[in-house]
Amino acid sequence: MNIYLTLKALHLVAVISWMAGLLYLPRIFVYHVENKDSLETCEIFKVMERKLYNYIMMPAMILSWIFGLLLIGSIGFDQMANKWLQIKLFLVIVLTAYHFFLGVCLKKFNLDLNTYSSRFYRIFNEVPTILLILIVFIVVFKPI
Repeated sequence: MNIYLTLKALHLVAVISWMAGLLYLPRIFVYHVENKDSLETCEIFKVMERKLYNYIMMPAMILSWIFGLLLIGSIGFDQMANKWLQIKLFLVIVLTAYHFFLGVCLKKFNLDLNTYSSRFYRIFNEVPTILLILIVFIVVFKPI
């Protein structure tokens, strides 16, 4: 079996799982904000948010990074000289920062200290989509 293709497949599965969480968690935040007056509903959202972040998103992000770095290692770290790969890694770092910002928001929700509106989360939810599109096009076309 080809190790490169195996790593690539594992990387793609991890990224898809991570992206699913990055797209879904802010949507849950929207519903959480819009139901802030219902204590019972907010408690359900807190459990959903925590489980999504800790049991799906965090492991998927870690595995995405591990398999991605192993992929680079399998083709040689000298490939880091390629501009397309540098740009991709920069965008993945931005995506990782977005992930950890969601973790900060999660902690605020758990303490009932959220200050952002549902509109903020609706707009903010577009960030990973834009980053995903850019990353996919850069990886597929390697323009630079």
